Amino acid sequence: MKAVFEEALRMLEAGQPIALATVVHTRGSTPQGPGAKLLVRQDGSAVGTLGGGCVEGDIWFAARELLREGDGPVFRDYYLNEEIAARDGLVCGGSMYFFIEPVRNPEDLLSTVKEVVAAYRGGPPVALATVVNAGGGAKMGSRLLVRQDGTTVGTLGSSDLDQMAIEAGLELMPLGHNRHLMTASGDEVFIEGYTSPPTLVLMGGGHVNKAVAQIAQTIGFRVMVQDDRPEFASRERYPMAEQVAVAPYDRGLESFQISTNTAIVVATRGHRYDDLALEAAARSPARYVGLIGSKRKTILIFEQLLKRGVPLERIKEVHAPIGLDIGGRSPEEIAVSIVAELVQFWRGGTGRPMKLDEERIERLYQKVQRGGRQSASSQPASR
Repeated sequence: MKAVFEEALRMLEAGQPIALATVVHTRGSTPQGPGAKLLVRQDGSAVGTLGGGCVEGDIWFAARELLREGDGPVFRDYYLNEEIAARDGLVCGGSMYFFIEPVRNPEDLLSTVKEVVAAYRGGPPVALATVVNAGGGAKMGSRLLVRQDGTTVGTLGSSDLDQMAIEAGLELMPLGHNRHLMTASGDEVFIEGYTSPPTLVLMGGGHVNKAVAQIAQTIGFRVMVQDDRPEFASRERYPMAEQVAVAPYDRGLESFQISTNTAIVVATRGHRYDDLALEAAARSPARYVGLIGSKRKTILIFEQLLKRGVPLERIKEVHAPIGLDIGGRSPEEIAVSIVAELVQFWRGGTGRPMKLDEERIERLYQKVQRGGRQSASSQPASR
């Protein structure tokens, strides 16, 4: 949603009104998940997406009408039944819940948008809590901005709501996740964490990590590379990297700012270098640490790290051998499995195939067969 906020900042700084539509909750299969946004300008042009089709068209129209008529924010649900989905070429059938907010006075949102954009650009992460449906007395559209140090701007209307939002915001902001909360009184609050794209530090500049870098940068990771050989940690070899560092593996991470929004992939040229690099990575605050290699090598290195005092719980968190099991052999195929696991980790997927199981296909077949027999029996007899 970075593009939406970048455009919101540009429009608000120019004194232009906008409307923001946000998916705050979903049920079932939907074309977009919570956090998806659409910015609508006064002339009807837009930035972002809510999934396309009639859903986006209807919400776009509602947003434009709110801007034109001067009404306040609204909460709207949208049931995407099979007929509507099929009409738009979508394969889904769930419910989507939207918060649509017109912003006519730029000062109402400008300072908040500035902090969100700064977080996207590498500044401190923030979280934004908004009352999206006032069923228990809170004012719809009330906002609370939560900063990394726990300070806040604004209020949701009560100390209890604010405290709930602060606790959730501090949890969500490191990875940029979001959450929809329903209070006991019936108010609905949507909390969004905003941070810079995750940083991927590659320890080892060989063939596999080069392929990892090429794929990872296309999906938004900030790529950084470290090797103890200048020819393998260079701008020429890694033009997509924001930063490269030539340093021994036990001190290689000192060149980078490592946080919980960092992933580290260890793939050096040998066992003894993997050992040093993995220990440095395991002792860092990086949320994801992975090691390329066989299970036997992993066990040997884990044994050494445990002897050197790396906590057991941290060892359990290391993804080793790294990647999803897709049978990859070439550096490029192995890189696909690694980046797939990174996406799974950041987005919360299962990593399992999404293919329909045979039992469900069999039931579908039986349904079609029954329908065909019924259709045939309803035909008039031929003469």
